[in-house]
Amino acid sequence: MRRMTLIAIATMLATASAFAQGAGTAGPDMAESGAAPHPAKPVKPAKPAAASTPESRSAAALALSHEPTFDEGTAQRIKEAALSYSDLAVRGGWPIIPAEAKFASGTQGPHDDLLRQRLLISGDLDPDKASGAYDDVLAESVKRFQARHGLAPTGTMTPRTLAALNVPVQKRIKQLEASLERLENMNFAFGQRYVVVNLPAAFAEAVENDHVVRRYRVIVGKTEKPSPMLTAEITSVNLNPTWTVPSSIAKTEISAHMRKDPGYLARMHMEVLDAHEAPIDPRSVDWSGAHTPNFTVRQQNGGWNALGAVKIDMPNPYSVYMHDTNQRNLFSDDYRFDSHGCSRVDNVRDLATWLLQEEMPKWNISRGG
Repeated sequence: MRRMTLIAIATMLATASAFAQGAGTAGPDMAESGAAPHPAKPVKPAKPAAASTPESRSAAALALSHEPTFDEGTAQRIKEAALSYSDLAVRGGWPIIPAEAKFASGTQGPHDDLLRQRLLISGDLDPDKASGAYDDVLAESVKRFQARHGLAPTGTMTPRTLAALNVPVQKRIKQLEASLERLENMNFAFGQRYVVVNLPAAFAEAVENDHVVRRYRVIVGKTEKPSPMLTAEITSVNLNPTWTVPSSIAKTEISAHMRKDPGYLARMHMEVLDAHEAPIDPRSVDWSGAHTPNFTVRQQNGGWNALGAVKIDMPNPYSVYMHDTNQRNLFSDDYRFDSHGCSRVDNVRDLATWLLQEEMPKWNISRGG
């Protein structure tokens, strides 16, 4: 395959659900790549999670915008956003909505006008809609805010939506400034085709000729085990991979499982190998977890494999990569920070197809793993 570049970034390019939870770094606008507040426009609602499929989730993500969250104009847009939010801060920022506030469609509530004021200030609601009950217009404004902040655009006031609304403008400004500093220290060579993993938004984009042609939900690193920022070259696509368990996971998690259940490895289709990749009897291994393992744990390929059916190789100092998963139900969640550092990709076969465009005429997709 022709090699292409991947960049994993943790800049204020899009506000994510992690931001509403106080974790990660995020920003004001996914569709506008960090742009300042602007007049409201409708957001296409997401399909209900119960009916979602990898294909429908990817299509819904792509429908939000075909503009890359990271391109040659990103730094300038972040500067403009910081100036706009600074202006908002001088004018007092936006109001805080009480945590106990309740909102119901079609019913006038005591905090409806406060919510309208908050959305009006950030450009999510038209100025002539400053008062009234929680109607369809207000729901569309909430959807727009949610979509810009990496939340499911349902139009319903969820706890995460309220938390995101209540982040002070001064904190947004600091995060924009931190993002700009990160970008200025990067030397990314934009090509005709590249892949961006937006870590705080938990999305990946395939960019071609300055347009997003694919967008996928991804599961990235936990707060305590964050995915690293990096630039790497995608070198190959591995179908039906085995999984070599990192030594840190073998020392902690695998050892803990084996102390409780000696049959764990067999049940998980894992084997223990020595330095020459010869099998070792698990009963001869010290599973105390007190020492760095002098062995390797490898999981066989198949439906049980943690990497799923596809692994996308991109050599880097952190030994992370993109891959499928055998826990695809997690992609339906807004909060997608659950890995040890690698990026699990929803609808990953579609991404692999895009990466292998020049090779695909030689393949039968139905046999691709």
